[in-house]
Amino acid sequence: MTVDSRIRSVPTDQIAAIAAEVDREARFPTESIAALRAAGLLGIGLDETYGGPGGGPTEVVAVVESVAGACASTGMIFTMHVVATQTLLAGTDGPADGVKADVLRAIATGDHLATLAYSERGSRSHFWAQVSRAIPDGDGVIVNADKSWVTSAGHADSYVTASGAPGSEDPTTTELYLVDARAPGIEVLGGFDGLGMRGNASSPVAFRGVSIAPERRIGGSATGFGLMMSATLPWFVLCSAATSVGIAGSAITAASAHVTGARFEHLGSSLADIPGVRARLAEAKIRHMQARALLYEVAAEVASGGAGAQLGVLALKAAAAEMAIDVTDQAMRACGGAAFSRHLGLERQFRDARAASVMAPTTDVLHDLLGKALTGQDLF
Repeated sequence: MTVDSRIRSVPTDQIAAIAAEVDREARFPTESIAALRAAGLLGIGLDETYGGPGGGPTEVVAVVESVAGACASTGMIFTMHVVATQTLLAGTDGPADGVKADVLRAIATGDHLATLAYSERGSRSHFWAQVSRAIPDGDGVIVNADKSWVTSAGHADSYVTASGAPGSEDPTTTELYLVDARAPGIEVLGGFDGLGMRGNASSPVAFRGVSIAPERRIGGSATGFGLMMSATLPWFVLCSAATSVGIAGSAITAASAHVTGARFEHLGSSLADIPGVRARLAEAKIRHMQARALLYEVAAEVASGGAGAQLGVLALKAAAAEMAIDVTDQAMRACGGAAFSRHLGLERQFRDARAASVMAPTTDVLHDLLGKALTGQDLF
């Protein structure tokens, strides 16, 4: 199956069918991940070297947008899987590179779900800075760390995790490791009961004396920060923005359908006949189209290594996150009281949309980094 046909095969109906239940029960969308696996989409972005269907940034964000429009929780799980996969790929030296290559092949066949475990309790949303320090253990290391907000915690097959490089006190001198989620010493500390994206199983994870073999280091010695900046950050920004765009697009569709069908029987008109309602939807659609255009522009820049890629990456997530907040607010207002009930799905999308602005790197941090880039300052 070609990558284009896989994009067209996103199982949005199956994913959307359980989205409300996933949100209400704050449960992991096992069925949705199984549907993505069956559609051959867990391996998108991996080429035939590892048995994948291929696809670059533009194709990947198209899938994420569709998935998130059906269920934001599933969209975030899929986002973190893609970002972990691409980070692992960037630090793997070809198809003979032992366990790392084996995992990439398992991802390509849909038999492996990955996620990131970067952010630490001590450094909070500065995911690139690690408080923990790996301890040398023969040729490998021992990791003790308190990871926060690990998506798919307890459900992923592996964690792409970070720790300070052995012997260094610099929080950005780090190493990345591919850790088997079943390894002794890993404990998921409770479930997730949050405002939005309630099914993404984002929980703290404790690493206590976790032994990591040398072949599980991703990239070279002390190269973690470079991999985070060159692979993790651009892929996360693209997929996070695609999630925001997907949520907003779905909200506009739901709101437009509601105002068209909602009738004032005594007046013989609908909500859509009110100019102010139409104006709200028009403004929402303009914002959505702007952010969506920026998403695909930046995806193309990242794919080609264009000169505008860095500024685009710094601007994109903030733009899309704030757009989704505004758009879902406009959709709620356009639909009135009905939007506050669960049957439209808008109140869920209203809540889901708010997660991206506080997800590392936060909107405030990205504004600061973009300002530094524009004024010729070092970003870190």
